[in-house]
Amino acid sequence: MGRCYPRIILDMLLAIDIGNTNITTGLFRAGVLISTRRAVTNGRATADEVELLLDALLRLDGVSIADLDALALASVVTALTGAVESIADRHDRPLLVAMAGTVPLAIRVDRPSEVGADRLVNALAAARLYGTPAVVVDFGTATTLDCVASDGAYVGGAIAPGLELGLEALAARTAKLPRIELRAPNQAIGRDTVTAMQAGTVFGYQALASGLLARVRSELADANNVAAANVRAILTGGLSTAPWASDLAGIDVIDPDLTLKGLAILYAEVGGGEPLELGLA
Repeated sequence: MGRCYPRIILDMLLAIDIGNTNITTGLFRAGVLISTRRAVTNGRATADEVELLLDALLRLDGVSIADLDALALASVVTALTGAVESIADRHDRPLLVAMAGTVPLAIRVDRPSEVGADRLVNALAAARLYGTPAVVVDFGTATTLDCVASDGAYVGGAIAPGLELGLEALAARTAKLPRIELRAPNQAIGRDTVTAMQAGTVFGYQALASGLLARVRSELADANNVAAANVRAILTGGLSTAPWASDLAGIDVIDPDLTLKGLAILYAEVGGGEPLELGLA
């Protein structure tokens, strides 16, 4: 890649991952993740409400916004991005917002600006922590697969409905199907409605994810002239720690904190947040 990045390791960095379902925070002290917290996303929250939430989460670990040296943000909710920017400005704290101009990756897709910040940060973390080529499988509101080429470039991926999203739709759009506990049953042939739904959702989701991963991995391997076995597959996201997730075929590493680590890496590498022109044309 040929570029040298400044290393800025802060005493106290707050990484914030704002998704459609949850806001996840990671508190880093001297580059080490010491705590993660999670709250439900309220897309209509004001800057004051977001500040109260962040401060409450920080106080669970005995710190406050005033104790932070800086913040790093990946957000897919535009209104809340603005709220965090207001909070950082109010407290005179540096804020680095992940996007297709601040994440130090070449982005070889048709419209780089449309790629979700969390997907870019995941790709960065995968490349830095686990090597390339790589595929990141993120089990969140949506299930995303993101591909990193051998040279570290982000080259696209796939998006499918998330498991919980599909399960909620199934319960909401049918008259007699209940909301169920999300766990793997003992067998695929359910003997009642609940176990039939569990089999269909959990086993079906495993089949979708593993099948899509196998195809994406094969295509990425061909494009980079390597064996498919040499393409690393990293699982992350809110459902990555579920017991049934560890049974997913083809996964090399499960790292539920990949996005937060990626934000810390991002801040360490580009610090001031100056836009980077790396393969964005």
